[in-house]
Amino acid sequence: MKTILYALMISVVIHLLYIAGTLGVGYLKTRSFKPDLETEWGSVNTLQNEVAFGAVGAPAFFSFTLIGVGVLCGIFMVAYRKIREQ
Repeated sequence: MKTILYALMISVVIHLLYIAGTLGVGYLKTRSFKPDLETEWGSVNTLQNEVAFGAVGAPAFFSFTLIGVGVLCGIFMVAYRKIREQ
């Protein structure tokens, strides 16, 4: 039971790091963006009026990946424990 809880905690940490990394990269790209108005002055395009940060995904997808990564972590933990015992 302890292995399952540890595996799920590791999975949650991995997912939180992934989400924080995605948000961090989006923030840094937004902060460092400098539009080149002189070269774009001649061509007129319709501008996008919405901005989104992070990844867009279905909650079911994240729950499946959370469980899948937890299962993989559990398998690795059990395999490591068996190798260490030998």
